[in-house]
Amino acid sequence: MFRIWDPFREIEGLERDVNRLFSGERTYGNPPVNVFVGEEDVIVTSEIPGLDPDGIDLSVTGDILTLKGERKPLEFKEGDAWHRRERGYGGFTRTVRLPYSVDGAKVQAKYDKGVLRVTLPRAEADKPRKISVRTTEA
Repeated sequence: MFRIWDPFREIEGLERDVNRLFSGERTYGNPPVNVFVGEEDVIVTSEIPGLDPDGIDLSVTGDILTLKGERKPLEFKEGDAWHRRERGYGGFTRTVRLPYSVDGAKVQAKYDKGVLRVTLPRAEADKPRKISVRTTEA
C-alpha cells in the first residue's frame, strides 16, 4: 500500500520534464484524479475535458488502473494565429495503484461533461471473510 521513495524515479521524472521544456513540446500533462474507497468498490474520477470518449483507453490489471488518451491540437484556418495559448495538448498516461484487486469484468466507466468516472468492484477473492471460531471440547 505504501510506496518506497525512489530517488532515481524522481530524477527520471525531472529529466523528462526538462527535455519537454527545451524541446518546445506542449503536453497535456497527467490529468488529476480522485480515488474513493468503499468496502465493495473503488471509484476513480478524472478531469479530462475536450476528449472524445472513444479515444479514452482504460485498462485494469490486478490492482493497477491505467488511463491513456490524447488531446489533439486545435486546427486553424490559414492566416489565424494564437493570441494566448495556455491549454496543452498531446498524449498522457496515468497509472493509479488501487487499494485492492478488482474484478476487471465488472468495471464500468462513464464520461460526462469532461469528467471520467470509473467504478471498479472489489474482487471476491480480495473481500474480507468472516471466520467462525469453534471451541474445543475436552
